[in-house]
Amino acid sequence: MEKRRNTVLASFLSLALMFGAGLLSHGAEARDVMPWKSADHALVIDAYEMNIIDWDAMLKDRRIAGFISKASDGLPESFSCTGDHDGDTFDHCKTMWRKYAVSRELYQTRRLIARERGLLWGAYHLARPGNPIDQANHFLDYAEPRDDEVMVLDIEGIDAEKYMSLEDAGIFAGHIKTRTGRYPMLYTNHSTAKHIAAHRDRFPILSRLPLWYARYKPGIRNVFPLGNWEGYALWQFSSAINCNKRRCPYRVAGTLNDIDVNVAPVNAKALKAIWAKGDLVPEKPLDEPVLIASGKGHISFGAGADMGLDMTVTGSVRRLSNALALR
Repeated sequence: MEKRRNTVLASFLSLALMFGAGLLSHGAEARDVMPWKSADHALVIDAYEMNIIDWDAMLKDRRIAGFISKASDGLPESFSCTGDHDGDTFDHCKTMWRKYAVSRELYQTRRLIARERGLLWGAYHLARPGNPIDQANHFLDYAEPRDDEVMVLDIEGIDAEKYMSLEDAGIFAGHIKTRTGRYPMLYTNHSTAKHIAAHRDRFPILSRLPLWYARYKPGIRNVFPLGNWEGYALWQFSSAINCNKRRCPYRVAGTLNDIDVNVAPVNAKALKAIWAKGDLVPEKPLDEPVLIASGKGHISFGAGADMGLDMTVTGSVRRLSNALALR
């Protein structure tokens, strides 16, 4: 009898968890599977200064609707190679200054070509440790974004010794809003986006920035970070990580295998309408316990101890969803 009661309890709990997982699967339904194969989805190229681009060849692909270029990187460069730059670092300082000057001229040239060819334009800032206000000002001074150009904050991870901290990233985004009246888009990978979504009470701005999602797999079923995000603004699906001479999710003429390719969840016309809005996504209520199953039963502890229990199972659907996304 004890074994039978324990078996009944285990079966009940298993059913409760399965029922909860079913709810979660419905709430975290697939965002897309290989949407780049559909002509209804616009494509966006993003590049840094070392990417080779033959514009005439690339723009024969009519699905390419936008171009996002790397702009600033961390804190402003030093234009005075004195003081701390004495000795062995002097030549390095001059090299960095030249690189900065050349990369900014390349940025301006690419923008001129892209806009002339009718492409949507955007710029991203590669966020590093350091003062987020200074970095935001550096980005705006470098990119000189126009009202119809998207701005992007690039966060590569959550290690604050290597990348801008998430707390500072919120300050960066807020300062961009103060100066321009618009928020930037957030570019980041799956693990960082998942972390932000799971702790959105700590990151009220970051968790509501439109998400440019980097994930190099054909689908994102049951793994897309939830929280405030219902879907991606852009999905970076192809790069040097998963594109080579033999196999590539999408080949872009006029470029090499290291070019980054992104897909939008909409067509080119719809993308243009929302491209540079700079609005936050709607905020959802924080987690609340949700009844997913209930029942009554008995657990026997032996020696005549038989306890009646109300076996109501509750849980937070969103927290469980995030937990399942870790699998």
